[in-house]
Amino acid sequence: MELIEISHPLKDHYLTNLRDKNTDFDTFRDSASKLSYFLVVEATKHLTTLSKEIDTPLTKTKGVQIENNSVAISVLRAGLGLMDGVQQLIPNISFGYIGVQRNEETAQPENYYEKLPDLVDKNVFILEPMLATGGSLSFAIETVKKYNPKNIHALTVISAPEGINKIKENHPDITLVTASIDEKLDDNWYIVPGLGDMGDRLFGTT
Repeated sequence: MELIEISHPLKDHYLTNLRDKNTDFDTFRDSASKLSYFLVVEATKHLTTLSKEIDTPLTKTKGVQIENNSVAISVLRAGLGLMDGVQQLIPNISFGYIGVQRNEETAQPENYYEKLPDLVDKNVFILEPMLATGGSLSFAIETVKKYNPKNIHALTVISAPEGINKIKENHPDITLVTASIDEKLDDNWYIVPGLGDMGDRLFGTT
């Protein structure tokens, strides 16, 4: 598995806003949106381009355009907070949604909602801001793999070492792009230092 941790002072600024428990609702959402751009730029370095001949005001020249074969999949609901980056930066991208919850009897993740476009031979970007134990993200990756995508990039805001190890073990063929590798999980499986519940803070349900 390729693991990429973004290094950039502006990323650190917006991540600090997300971590701060005193950050207001609007600033939190805005910071999540801006942080998503850093994740998307890093995750899309592999995208293939098509040659295109254009006319500048002075002459003809050759340029490129991105091939239209990308899909962003949000793991509900926190993944919605990262949609701005992919929507604004990747031309003609399609969107899908996966809802994952824990089965109270088996303690295993299960699908409660799935709405996906065609994924065959597509560049798939899975948006899951919080990588804690890795259960939800691993389940989402397994779901996507059933549809034979070209490749999979998982985009996270913060990642615990325990979750990273689970993804590395279960899905060594994907790329994980994260804004921060945090210290650990605590006894209640919360990421430390973390940022709280991103879904609650994004949608004002704290």
